[in-house]
Amino acid sequence: MKRGGAIWRPRGIAALVRLMRCKMLRDRLPPRRVAAGWAIGMFIGCAVPFGFQLVVSIPLAIATKTSKIGAVAATFITNPVTIFFIYPAQTVAVHRLLFGSYPRLPEEWTAEAVMAMSGRTVASFLLGGVALGAILAPCVYFSVLKAVTAFRRRAAA
Repeated sequence: MKRGGAIWRPRGIAALVRLMRCKMLRDRLPPRRVAAGWAIGMFIGCAVPFGFQLVVSIPLAIATKTSKIGAVAATFITNPVTIFFIYPAQTVAVHRLLFGSYPRLPEEWTAEAVMAMSGRTVASFLLGGVALGAILAPCVYFSVLKAVTAFRRRAAA
């Protein structure tokens, strides 16, 4: 987007959210494909460890002919700030359900720290991500579908 001849860059989280909402609503794909791209990104953002998500979400969005912008943007549910809350929560929840105990978690969520975890903890981490993605992806799909459909209906009127 251009403002005053220069490329506009969002400043702050609120501006970034407005920019992503604008990109979502103005995507030229059919509403179901826009929503599917965002849902794919959300699922991959939860299920695939941080740092490998784009390698999975972009080719998946291309293969399914869904929104690539949505597939990329939604993966950022896990980012350098949120992983310190999401990863421990998903790991502890699944580990308690499966094994009835609390896992030993790393202090830093780096690839090396995850690889050093026990097999049970790694399984809890991965299953927790899949479970969280399975919960959030349909919520994102139907929310985006409703938003895009309503926006286009208002724009056509």
